[in-house]
Amino acid sequence: MKNHNPWHSVDPQADNCEVNALIEISNGSRAKYELDKDTGLLKLDRVLFSAVYYPANYGFIPRTYAKDDDPLDVLVLSQIAIQPLCIVRVKIIGMMEMIDQGKPDDKLIAVACYDKSVSHIEEIKELPPIFDSELKQFFQEYKRLEQKTVRVEHFTGRDQARETLQDALMRYKELYP
Repeated sequence: MKNHNPWHSVDPQADNCEVNALIEISNGSRAKYELDKDTGLLKLDRVLFSAVYYPANYGFIPRTYAKDDDPLDVLVLSQIAIQPLCIVRVKIIGMMEMIDQGKPDDKLIAVACYDKSVSHIEEIKELPPIFDSELKQFFQEYKRLEQKTVRVEHFTGRDQARETLQDALMRYKELYP
């Protein structure tokens, strides 16, 4: 089954700050989908309990293994809601460091390379200041009614994000040689 699972079969083609991402959740959705690691299909994890929606397209970088024992998460900025399971070439511009239920759960922040409305952005600091606040509020609130704790630590630039990406690519290679 490994060959048909997009987590394992899609080449990340990591090149400096550009990498392939796989979308799980479209911008504006209240559905929390996640990749089923065994089948490679998307499964509905839950409908968000709060009256909130995903502020960006949400997915993961293939062939990565993050510190939360899942593929490395990525938020992809674009002027459109991107279809789930779509492969998107992205440029990493920063990262949100987060703790979810006591475990690190960092989120890369990226822009869609083929969307001219955002592809010119190089660093997270180029985004409006409200962007950080909106992301932080969403991730701290979206599990509150489930009695779960999420804490956003801070936002970092693309250099730290690139280090986290390289670490997750290396961890994957060690686990899945």
